[in-house]
Amino acid sequence: MPKPKVGLYWCASCGGCEEAVVDLAEKILDVVAAVDIVFWPVALDFKKEDVEALADGELTAAFINGAIRLSEQEEMVNLLRRKAQYVIAFGSCAQLGGIPGLASLSDREGVFQYVYGQAPTVVSTDGVVPQTQVAVPEGELKLPEFWDKVRTLDQVIDVDYYLPGCPPTPTVIANALTALLEGKLPEKGAVLASSRALCYECERNETKPEKVSLTDIKRVWEIIPDPDKCLLAQGIICLGPVTRGGCDAVCVKGNMPCTGCFGPLDRVHDFGAKGLSAIASLFGSNDEAEIEALADKIPDVTGTFYRYSLPASLMFKSRAAPTKGGEQ
Repeated sequence: MPKPKVGLYWCASCGGCEEAVVDLAEKILDVVAAVDIVFWPVALDFKKEDVEALADGELTAAFINGAIRLSEQEEMVNLLRRKAQYVIAFGSCAQLGGIPGLASLSDREGVFQYVYGQAPTVVSTDGVVPQTQVAVPEGELKLPEFWDKVRTLDQVIDVDYYLPGCPPTPTVIANALTALLEGKLPEKGAVLASSRALCYECERNETKPEKVSLTDIKRVWEIIPDPDKCLLAQGIICLGPVTRGGCDAVCVKGNMPCTGCFGPLDRVHDFGAKGLSAIASLFGSNDEAEIEALADKIPDVTGTFYRYSLPASLMFKSRAAPTKGGEQ
């Protein structure tokens, strides 16, 4: 009996999700034995033509990581959608937009102006920015269109399942592959991780007061946290109460707060707003001036609460679809 065929593809991301597959260590041999990897260009010599040659639906699953920023990425994920029975948004960038999604705070012109003209490492480019087409003696060179905003995978194609994390942990990946191979997948649209908040699997949960009262907010570089005490109780913003579990609290075990990479729990429509309201509800004061002073201790509200989810937020969803020429 032929093995299920699987493809993996990398869009706008750092490459950590690809490394997460390698982090399966010896278990990756079990994966190779169970499936036929027919497309994984970051690791093996595959071309677009290899995917085009597949029959529609011939791939059992396509694992796609990264957000969508370029026309090339949009083209490839649409191709993989046609060829795959299941599409899995692999990691927080594909699921929510991820850290690359913070670039949606600027438009394309603003990004180009800074990167190619204003950044400290740029001497001078005389206003030259990448063009989609340029004539050279050998012919015409083409680059992908750079869209005005970053989009999540499901803002471009239909997605069947989501693997959260920056990156997903080896355990989450292994469990998802097992469910896929055994035909034990949940209903379409499910996030293949815990349905409970991270706090439930955090070893410090027993030290969390019944009522956390924030009278001061400390950034991680300002103190050395007590490794045995709830970080929220120490005045450090930790998004564990509103973040999906399944990562085994690896950041907290490293004495760092949860920043929310596993994304929202079920039925949460805007992860950043949920995190913001959760932390604000812990402010230990009703005095307007004191509340304002506490809020000022959070220097980057967007980066703190929308670090992984800005393109999926209610603010940006309505501006997700590009128009002709890449404008949004």
